[in-house]
Amino acid sequence: MSRNMTVWRLSFTVILLGLLWPMAPESSAGPLDQLTDLTGKATVVVTLKGRDNFTSEYRYDVSVRNHTSDLLIADSLVIVLDKITNLAGEDREGLTGESFLKRFDVLGQDGQTDDGKPFFRIPVGPSPDLGSLTDSLPATVSLRNKDYLAVFTPSFKVLGQKRPPPEPKQTQAAPVQPGTTPAAPSRNSIDKLIQLLIKKGVVTEEEWRKANQP
Repeated sequence: MSRNMTVWRLSFTVILLGLLWPMAPESSAGPLDQLTDLTGKATVVVTLKGRDNFTSEYRYDVSVRNHTSDLLIADSLVIVLDKITNLAGEDREGLTGESFLKRFDVLGQDGQTDDGKPFFRIPVGPSPDLGSLTDSLPATVSLRNKDYLAVFTPSFKVLGQKRPPPEPKQTQAAPVQPGTTPAAPSRNSIDKLIQLLIKKGVVTEEEWRKANQP
């Protein structure tokens, strides 16, 4: 391959990357430590969608409902499987103190928090923001019970970011009215002035005619 062809291909690649790079959408999804705990201000809606008795697997749709008056950034929303409780509302084994959460296989998680709890990112809907009293699209959460515990309830926390309020518009100062421009003297006024000058002998009619010749 010739040197000119190599240089041409490298130049073409750089130009193409420069055109495509601005098209990549910005995302607010980032490390969890940059998100705010919205639990209580945003709640989860958990719907059981399926159950496999043979494998003891349960599948849920989990969406987020915004209870604040603020907009929540849609692609920042994360649900964390915080705990699993039994019928008595307990989340740990009475004798060993072991968390019931460790008895379950959590399928399809997007990652784990620093303390080892599974989390799932909420899918982004048609709007970049989740408005007040609005439900997000659901994330699918599947749990498989290792010990075949009969009845249990998953509990979630909500993390995310609020949309900053728009900056107040600056009030534009009223334009300063320009001063009144003196009106240009009319042709009639000029003629009267010239006649006065001729009468006083300041100029002659011959001088005036020569001055006005094109």
